[in-house]
Amino acid sequence: MSTNLSAVIGKGLKPQQFIDGMERNKEAFLDWYEKFQWETEEDREFFESMNNRDDLRCVIIAAEWCGDVVRNVPVVFKALEDSGIPVEVLIMEEHTDVMDQFLTLGGRSIPVVIFTDTGGFVLGKWGPRPEQVQAVMRAFKQENPDREAPDYNDKIQAARAEMVRQYGEGTGYQSVIVGELRELLSTF
Repeated sequence: MSTNLSAVIGKGLKPQQFIDGMERNKEAFLDWYEKFQWETEEDREFFESMNNRDDLRCVIIAAEWCGDVVRNVPVVFKALEDSGIPVEVLIMEEHTDVMDQFLTLGGRSIPVVIFTDTGGFVLGKWGPRPEQVQAVMRAFKQENPDREAPDYNDKIQAARAEMVRQYGEGTGYQSVIVGELRELLSTF
């Protein structure tokens, strides 16, 4: 990935500004945010140890109307809160040029959590959802390439229902995200 985001670093919303500006889904967002807990002390210590580095930035492409943003971004905010990594949010509709550099399965799926160095060079990305949940959408897209097919809508509804099932009822998915972020951050 030789993408550079230096032109947008510093132009996004701080996590609290994003939350304060939410007109939709704020309650659900804050609910997931408040429910966050570290599954292991080791995970918490890993993210806190990132304070020893000042070479990372995090840019999240998001929008408040998106269910995956409402579920997943609170986890990213919480995990990175004590990491010392500056985090900012770009609203997808205001930054489609950036969004289009990070398509998922050919489409605009959010959130996209992007880690860069201080110069804006992209080191890695996570999103839009935990791998086990994303696997459902990947399979759906492979099996249903024709959006005009008469049964497409029924099938996407079934895939979305399965994705909700994969997330599960509680906060278990949050530790999956923490693990995936930790794995990614460990690579740079």
